[in-house]
Amino acid sequence: MDTAVLVTADSFSHKAFFAKVGLAAKSSDDVKKAFGIIDQDNSGFIEEDELKLFLQNFKAGARALTDKETKAFLSAGDSDGDGKIGVKHFF
Repeated sequence: MDTAVLVTADSFSHKAFFAKVGLAAKSSDDVKKAFGIIDQDNSGFIEEDELKLFLQNFKAGARALTDKETKAFLSAGDSDGDGKIGVKHFF
């Protein structure tokens, strides 16, 4: 994976990320399944701790993100400002 996609939250593009990991070419059902994997507690939202865990485990040997970095990435994907990412943010 090209780590340039994840350099800074300010430049983070979920669409570019999806393209790099192959989700851009997937059906909406497949994207929803991927969302469900990240949404560990099945709340219908990706919260900060779930996002942090997912990003840390995305690539073997990845370092844990700081709370500030995690909040920045969460903010980049949270278009309505509620502090979490719903499946609607994936489209």
